[in-house]
Amino acid sequence: MEPKFEDIFTSPENSVFQVVFFPDRIYHAQYLNATRSSRYRYNVQEVRTKGDANVLKGEVYLDGRYLTNFLRVEYHPARLTEVTRLKNRFLGHKINTFIKLLSGDSNFTQEANVTMHYCDWIGAYQVEIWESLEAPNGSRHDFKVISQMGKEMPITRVSQFSPHIRDIKHLQKLQLAFSEYQIDLPFGNAIDDPQWDNNFFRSHQEPRTNEPSSQQNTIKDWNYEVNFQRGWFMNSHDVQPVRYLNAMMEVEKNEDARPDNIIEMRWILQREFGGKVAYFHEVNIPPGKVEGTHHHIGSEELYYIVEGEGIGYMAVGDDPCLEALDPVTNKPKYPTVEREIFGIGRKACKELPIGPGNVIYTKSGGFHGIRNTGDKPLKFVAFLYHCN
Repeated sequence: MEPKFEDIFTSPENSVFQVVFFPDRIYHAQYLNATRSSRYRYNVQEVRTKGDANVLKGEVYLDGRYLTNFLRVEYHPARLTEVTRLKNRFLGHKINTFIKLLSGDSNFTQEANVTMHYCDWIGAYQVEIWESLEAPNGSRHDFKVISQMGKEMPITRVSQFSPHIRDIKHLQKLQLAFSEYQIDLPFGNAIDDPQWDNNFFRSHQEPRTNEPSSQQNTIKDWNYEVNFQRGWFMNSHDVQPVRYLNAMMEVEKNEDARPDNIIEMRWILQREFGGKVAYFHEVNIPPGKVEGTHHHIGSEELYYIVEGEGIGYMAVGDDPCLEALDPVTNKPKYPTVEREIFGIGRKACKELPIGPGNVIYTKSGGFHGIRNTGDKPLKFVAFLYHCN
């Protein structure tokens, strides 16, 4: 761990809120490529994680003097390993990464395909892109480092990236995708169908049209977007809602499906999160409207009710506490009803009275849905994320 964080790590205050976790590599740079030689030191300014990738940016120093800026990508290939295995192949010691640099205001984009190398020190593929590979006048690179430099090497230079790495603090966004190396090593056979981890079928929502449930509002991503912005201050009312008709319902089967059963969602934060799939959104269900009861597989979601009143639905058995008896009547506190589950059929669910402050938390395998039974909008904030 970096010495300046040692006091924080061992302080009593950190044992309460635990803001520094050892051995989180976000706080030190001892395994970066040029540290094979003690003449080099890194100043890591930013670290971001997106899915299975880490992205670092900052400065490199040689013999105590500033040398260059760098951008480093690390990738733990869980997803790429899986799709490659389906082709009866295994990943070798090299893979490719597609990198697109974006400015904060999108005034420029630059892209390149770069070779990544497997590093035993971190158990992942990695590459460092330096603004310049030249040693300062009157100096030279250490042989342990210069042996890592060059085209398709662990330390490389991408000419079109250099102006933007030179201004590294203003490099705000980049997009990543990963693929097999184009040659099957060590055999030397060309791979004509390299497999990709490009975020697969992930998408995000944008209010491009007011038409409910329009495909125009679903934007395919095809990459992992990394954002170096450190914080956001927002007003959810500034985010235009996306409208949905009969959300999470099969119209021909669900008795709640109607031509006017429209709800709204304000997608406040989406690609900004570091996880594979994570969404934070505000849902507005008008009086008399219903969000269909649905099943979560491989994801978790939390509803926090902030306005209005209504009925929530959870599957029987999802929360054992919902089997409680009323102490006065000795009857079930929460009625059991049958609900049409999106894509599954009819299942027994518990009917739950909800209002401000109530929370519905659904893990993978669970069911939930919600209905506005009041005369005012029912609003809740929802946090959904992929849980592997």
